[in-house]
Amino acid sequence: MNEDESKAIAEILEELSTTSHVQVRSSAELADQVSKAAAEEDKKRLEDGRGPLRRRTDYRAVRTAPQSLALTPWQVIHAIGLGAAAARQGAGRGLAEHWGSLRYSQAMEANRGRYLQLSSEGRDLLRFYKATQSGEIGTGFASLLAENIVRSRYPDHSVSVIPADVALKAGWTLRSSGTDGRPEALQRRPHFFVEAWQPGQPSHVLLLASKGRHSSVRQVHKQLSTASAHVESVHIGPYGTVPYLLIGTEIPTKESLAVHVLEVPGATALRPPGKPSAPDLDLYLEQENRAADTVRPAGHGETTVPGFQIMRDSFAWFSSVLALTEAAALMAFTGGGKPTVQYLTKEQGKRHFQHDAYANTARLRDAEHTIHGIDFVGTDHIYRLNGTRAEAFSGLRRSLYLHLHHGRVNEYRREVHDLRGQWPDHSTSKQWNAVSVRADGTVMAIRLWGE
Repeated sequence: MNEDESKAIAEILEELSTTSHVQVRSSAELADQVSKAAAEEDKKRLEDGRGPLRRRTDYRAVRTAPQSLALTPWQVIHAIGLGAAAARQGAGRGLAEHWGSLRYSQAMEANRGRYLQLSSEGRDLLRFYKATQSGEIGTGFASLLAENIVRSRYPDHSVSVIPADVALKAGWTLRSSGTDGRPEALQRRPHFFVEAWQPGQPSHVLLLASKGRHSSVRQVHKQLSTASAHVESVHIGPYGTVPYLLIGTEIPTKESLAVHVLEVPGATALRPPGKPSAPDLDLYLEQENRAADTVRPAGHGETTVPGFQIMRDSFAWFSSVLALTEAAALMAFTGGGKPTVQYLTKEQGKRHFQHDAYANTARLRDAEHTIHGIDFVGTDHIYRLNGTRAEAFSGLRRSLYLHLHHGRVNEYRREVHDLRGQWPDHSTSKQWNAVSVRADGTVMAIRLWGE
């Protein structure tokens, strides 16, 4: 490696660990523009005979939204990687998709005002996978902003962002069979459940629909109007009562990034009828085959429309689904394979994790590193960054990893909740160039290979 290459890599790694700002925008004007975009789309749909979309239309500005988020590009890559590992159903594919987040190692940089924007590398990549890049980067920013908003409202709770498709597959078949397509309402689903929880207490849940766009803010308005149809398909409790967030990330070619957010405020607590004890999260999750029907008020009565509805008598079951899906995501992030199997049903992809199979890694979950004085267990990955070998590591605090490895979800949640507020926020360490530690106990770190 020559001096110029070394300097270039050093600059890249420094940029990954540098804290910058991302604008957050939420206003009544934004809500009005999204409503106009929805009306325009539905008018076109009526003209071509498809009919208007079912949407949630009660969104408004987020009063408690921060003006900006302060974070490092590496934290965004951590969030993208965690979401990708959770959302894929194959052990090899899941881990490979997780490491795919490293493609964004050079995609973002800070401008002179310390606001994040696309780098020249990020702009060049638009030619190859523009839609993929905007969607994945948008997912990272959306999950980080959703955590920030929900944590500010429930300061005594822990907050988990859980992929909705994986969770829903525990109770419903999401794919169509035969030649008949699924109703449009079932094809559009929220991207995440955001759960605010305390051990042994009913969780508070809201829906999150995430979008990302390389274009003008007008296109973001259109995407958020579509997102309002995604959150309409899932109902927890009575129809139309579960709160939600619509988050769209604007990724201009030259200006700084901006995150646009709308919401319907409220609270949906997963409190089952009567006074039962808290669900035992260590139990095996059985696959269910629920009807994809939602009961909607109609005039003086009710009607049934396609959708996914969790009524109060299923709240205990759904609490377990959320906790076990999160556990599967964390195990997938540390290396996937057999430790993940225990948390998934057949439809969620259990069979794909029966064997440790990943083409580029001979051994999984065999890497142990001490970072900021904390012992982590996980998997490392050696790859080339501008021709230079770099080592990336993803793992989970050792004590938390052991809980989940042995099926102790109750113990994991108790310990990680007790650790709330104690995680280090340093973006570098003595041995690693960029470090991100999340409140769920996961870590993602990178350094030059051999250091």
